[in-house]
Formats: sequence, C-alpha cells, structure tokens
Amino acid sequence: MSATATPSRRGELPQRQDVLEPRWVRYSLIAVALTFLTLFLFVPLVAVFTEALKKGWDVYASAILEEDAISAIKLTLLTAAIAVPFNLVFGVAASWAITKFEFRGKSLLLTLIDLPFSVSPVISGLIYVLLFGAQGWFGEWLAAHDIRILFAVPGIVIATVFITFPFVARELIPLMQAQGSEEEEAAVVLGANGWQTFFRVTLPNIKWGLLYGVILCNARAMGEFGAVSVVSGHIRGETNTMPLQVEILYNEYNFAAAFAVASLLALLALVTLAVKTFIEWRLHENYGDDAKE
Repeated sequence: MSATATPSRRGELPQRQDVLEPRWVRYSLIAVALTFLTLFLFVPLVAVFTEALKKGWDVYASAILEEDAISAIKLTLLTAAIAVPFNLVFGVAASWAITKFEFRGKSLLLTLIDLPFSVSPVISGLIYVLLFGAQGWFGEWLAAHDIRILFAVPGIVIATVFITFPFVARELIPLMQAQGSEEEEAAVVLGANGWQTFFRVTLPNIKWGLLYGVILCNARAMGEFGAVSVVSGHIRGETNTMPLQVEILYNEYNFAAAFAVASLLALLALVTLAVKTFIEWRLHENYGDDAKE
C-alpha cells in the first residue's frame, strides 16, 4: 500500500493520506485467503464430522461412550487440569520478573521460555525417557522406590507441562511491557505491599491477556501428541489420551470410532476459537486506544 503527503499549512507537519490499491488486487487477496481457509480449515472440519456421523448417531454415541474412549477423555481432562494451573503460575511469575525487574540471566530466561517452540515434541519426550527410563539417569532410583514416571500419568503430565509452558508467559510479557510499571509504583508509594499491588493493580490489567494465554495453553495440552506418545507407552484404557486413542483406532481401521473421538477434539478447537475471538475483542476494547497512541 502506497501513501502520498497532502499539503499543509506552514509550520505544520505534512499529513499522510493512504491511497487504496486497485479493486482487483483487494478482491484477489480476499479470494486467495478464502480459498486457503476453505481447503485447509473448513473442508477438513466438515470431513471429520461427516465421517464421524457417517454410520449414524448410534454408532457415534457408542464410539464416544466406549470404555477406552471414556478413559482417554478422562486422562486428557486430568492432564490439562494439572498442566494448565502449573503453567499459569509459571507464566505470571516469569512475566512479572521479566517485565518488572532487571537481573542477571534475564535474556537466558526469555530464551528458555521459547525452548519448547524450537524443540520437536518427540525430542522432548525422548529427553524424559533418558531421565526417567529404566536405563535413564534416575531409572534405578525410581525402580527401587517403586515410583512410576514413564508409561504413567506423571510422565504424561510432565511432558505436557514442558510443551505448553510458553503460552501464558508469551501472552503476558508483551502486554505487561506495554503497560509499564507506573501504576504498580504508585500503589507501592501509597503503601500497598507486593500481594496487594498484584491483586488490585496488576491482575485486573492483565486478566484478559492471562485468560487468552490459558485458553491457548489448555487447547495445546488437550491436543498434544508427539511428546505424550513417547512417554505414555500407548496402554489402552490407562495411558492413552484422546489424540493417541484416535491414532490407535485409525490404525485398527475403526474409522467411525476414530473420527468420532477426533470430532470431540475438533469441537474443542471450535470452542477455543470462539473464546479466543471473544477475548481478542475484549483486549482490543480495553487496550485498543492505548495501542493506537
């Protein structure tokens, strides 16, 4: 998009006036975007629900209510219920430290927060096998004390926490940096202690960004496959989450059941998208004017 300067009176800065691109360019870009969304988003979603309901509601319901599927759903919810609060606490603490204080290792902490984005989830799972496996660093000690990490819920939770811990922190850090620390400093001057400052000043200012990060973290926790696949052992009815259950059913050519469970994950994605859109709207409503300034 190009721009031209409009004439101004002496002593005033020239104002820039946007010049719109030709109409065919705009329509072409819109058509490309809609085509991409249709091919890579809408068509796969429609295919999932079509295949899931292909044999009727009875088959769909029986696949969802099957014992192994119920176990996978419960384990997925349990994993998210443990991992998300951990990452919420870590994300708030890390973003608070990074944006409000200067200390040695600050850049290193920022780099470590981004580590799960750059490391393959499968590699992350293999790291925990190296640590907690039978031949791992702590394997003998864990076996001697009858503690199971791998092929059990603790290993799944640990792998999920590692994969998802950047989401809350990475949403809060830019938001808290943009807000600055003037309000917190004013609260301290007026006599507020650290907890009062956080709960009465900081938390109300970051609540929508915090919720946004939690929603993304929860969606990734429920949909994680690679790291969980490595540490779970694929024990049906015990260590299979919903994505792993879909893989097993599909490999067994039980397509109706596989797509039925997959449709639950698709529904989760749609709900997450709706909540994400609402939170983005509230963020724009609360901080849009400040961002423009």
